[in-house]
Amino acid sequence: MVHVECYAGYKADERPLRFRIGDREFAVEQVLDRWTAPEADGFRVRTASGIYVLERNRTDGTWTATVWKRTY
Repeated sequence: MVHVECYAGYKADERPLRFRIGDREFAVEQVLDRWTAPEADGFRVRTASGIYVLERNRTDGTWTATVWKRTY
């Protein structure tokens, strides 16, 4: 399960700040890319351990995380 904590500015879940996969927590150092689709919002983010793709399902609010590139 993926849990994502986001900054909420003028809208909810504006950009991810940190996320947790199981018992590992990752701080988002930089948002490299973002996109929206009818079914999901996506972010490509850099962390200390690599680059990840985070996607939020607009229907049920769940998040998925995929490793883009590991740096360790």
